[in-house]
Amino acid sequence: MVLGLVTTKSPRLETAQELAARIHEAARYVALDRLAVSPQCGFSSSILGNRISIEDQRQKLRRVVEISREVWGD
Repeated sequence: MVLGLVTTKSPRLETAQELAARIHEAARYVALDRLAVSPQCGFSSSILGNRISIEDQRQKLRRVVEISREVWGD
């Protein structure tokens, strides 16, 4: 199950702690090794796109990698 926990609608960067907590909460219902994390959807999910800079998008994708390594290892 893929958890779309990182918002693509605003530049706010979720903390690693927030994401880890939500992943571990989901693991109460689905085994951790059956879970994954990702952004909610594409960064341009409407014809006009979302008001989020390229650098914000990069930071969000880095956070996905960071939390994945933290929770599931390399």
